[in-house]
Amino acid sequence: MLAAVLVVLATSPAAALPTLAITPGPSSTDQPALWVLSDADTTIYLFGTFHALDERTDWFARNVRAAFDSSDELVLETIVPSDPGELFAMLRRHSLAAPMIAGAPIVGGPVLGNNRGSFAASAGQAMAASRSVGMTVERGADAVLRRIANTQGKPVGGLESFDFQLAMLADLPSTIPAQRSAARAPPPDTKRLLLDMRSAWKRGDGSSFATVLGTLESQSPTTYQRMFVDRNSHWARWIAERMERPGTVFVAVGTGHLIGRDSVQQKLASHGFTATRIN
Repeated sequence: MLAAVLVVLATSPAAALPTLAITPGPSSTDQPALWVLSDADTTIYLFGTFHALDERTDWFARNVRAAFDSSDELVLETIVPSDPGELFAMLRRHSLAAPMIAGAPIVGGPVLGNNRGSFAASAGQAMAASRSVGMTVERGADAVLRRIANTQGKPVGGLESFDFQLAMLADLPSTIPAQRSAARAPPPDTKRLLLDMRSAWKRGDGSSFATVLGTLESQSPTTYQRMFVDRNSHWARWIAERMERPGTVFVAVGTGHLIGRDSVQQKLASHGFTATRIN
């Protein structure tokens, strides 16, 4: 289930974007991690998101809010189709079902026409665990940022296509052997793990994310390579190329992509760019 938790934390879920109130509370001293890289005419912020949160949006304050408000565009991991018919057709094309969680379809469910256990299916269990403790994708940082950008008329783009993301999830290895007993229900500590990681995210502490990443890499090197190493390399190339054009961009991706030796920041260093942490 640790690997499935990483899907919740590091892969954008396919969630509808209903109109929800955004009610920031008083900002705390601790804030989620934020990085910046810039040159004479281009500034790119890197913000690590948590894909499932509760209704509190106190994280959207101070440096995070200032960076977002100063940006010309928002770039997420992917843009989920808003048309339910198009969404379901894409899910079927990749042999994924779309169970309804809190009224919104999410990636992760029984594999259509395939009896093997799937990584995406166990990810659905992790999503269910997050919902049981009041954390939903509709309140996740990505969804909140997208709604605010839409309200402000700020352009929103994606680093990869939704079709690519579904294909990646569908092609990940079957349930990792150590997790097979958790195929039908989340293990007892999954809820606590999600809550602890949410708290760590809000205070900008990446140590627990690093631990989960390390566990995933040891359990399934192939999954780790496809989910993180390959994608982080691709995103770093995109950011390096975007630095050639003027403007200010707010890039928001799952926090797991901004942690460790294979992080987007480390990949950017190979392109000659240094991302400085400002939060």
